[in-house]
Amino acid sequence: MTKMSDPNPNNINWIKPTLKGAIQLGISYAVGNLSSKPDRDVLMQDFSVVESVFLPSEGSNLTPAHHYPDFRLKTYAPLAFRYFRELFGIKPDDYLYSICNEPLIELSNPGASSSWFYLTSDDEFIIKTVQHKEAEFLQKLLPGYYMNLNQNPRTLLPKFYGLYCIQCGGVTIRVVVMNNVLPRAMKMHYKYDLKGSSYKRRASRKERAKSSPTFKDLDFQEMHEGLHFDSDTYNALMNTLQRDCRVLESFKIMDYSLLLGIHVLDRKPLSRGSRCDSRKGQKVLYSTALESIQGNLKDPEPVADDDTLGGIPAKHKDESLLIFLGIIDILQSYRFIKKVEHSWKALVHDGDTVSVHRPSFYADRFLKFMGSTVFKKIHPLRGSSSKRKKGSLYAVKSASQEFLSTQKEEKKEEKKAQSMDNLDGNCKLK
Repeated sequence: MTKMSDPNPNNINWIKPTLKGAIQLGISYAVGNLSSKPDRDVLMQDFSVVESVFLPSEGSNLTPAHHYPDFRLKTYAPLAFRYFRELFGIKPDDYLYSICNEPLIELSNPGASSSWFYLTSDDEFIIKTVQHKEAEFLQKLLPGYYMNLNQNPRTLLPKFYGLYCIQCGGVTIRVVVMNNVLPRAMKMHYKYDLKGSSYKRRASRKERAKSSPTFKDLDFQEMHEGLHFDSDTYNALMNTLQRDCRVLESFKIMDYSLLLGIHVLDRKPLSRGSRCDSRKGQKVLYSTALESIQGNLKDPEPVADDDTLGGIPAKHKDESLLIFLGIIDILQSYRFIKKVEHSWKALVHDGDTVSVHRPSFYADRFLKFMGSTVFKKIHPLRGSSSKRKKGSLYAVKSASQEFLSTQKEEKKEEKKAQSMDNLDGNCKLK
């Protein structure tokens, strides 16, 4: 049976449309089946459960008829993932509507893996194929993931909402449902995949030729002099990153990246997609970048705004920015294969510059790069801090509103100018 670990994934491209439909149907069945199970606390044994069901095309007493080939669905830790979805305020109907109402949108993969990526039409969820060992590792990670989320739901770590396996047409794929870090409705003028390493950390010529390329560490250093934040925002961001990296280190996880999207507010906004969905109300809790770093600020009010989509306000030179970010690719543990990979790379290159490292070194290098090269603190002018209330609970929110008010004032001036032009035109007609 062909699996996603096949070194040439093009061999199974012919079945992609079928698998995409089977994913949607399978998740629909799995979530519907959960509705008959009573709510209760998650038990330790719930994390290791794997439920399996066969869905023939003609249907059965338990499954609906469908127009895809027969396939088998495996649902991993269904009760545990139901708890995670509830923790993030995702209702079953909304989860189903997001994933199953419209065809999934296939995204390009800028990384070295052979994973497929799909986006739901409402921009809420990413569905990614993972290898067998990654799925196995995620399931083993669930108890610790559960404890960490209970202690701190505001995190830049991936939010996992479901793990499934589809066996169809001689092909086996495993998919994980996650939060979407970069909203399509907001034009990303720059995108980066950052690790804090320099070895092979430059976007390929093929990647650069894309309409929306994903750049890497060396590209960032050449294109930007750092992204500047006010003191409170910088501290909240770095505290969140530090806490998340220590969690990953404790699980011996490494080789993760920071996915960073930059929207330049001063440029004419260009939308890559529509976010309008009359059925959807509040977004997933703690899903935006701005919400994810506010764990140590005491403002409980939601700070996301339709105009900013929860981006974090920042500056680069004279430009005002909105930053979108999240830690990705955390399903890599420091296994023997990684130790071997680091050993041969270190023979040819400086061992401290390669991406594959022991988890503690990797976390320290990652944090140092983010805190000194990528993110920087705006130092206020002397005397300006006296007007600022110490310990303000609304520092991040007010900065975001400041950007918004500037945009709204510009819109007002534009409308006013148009009105004056119309008035002049009417006067000339008389």
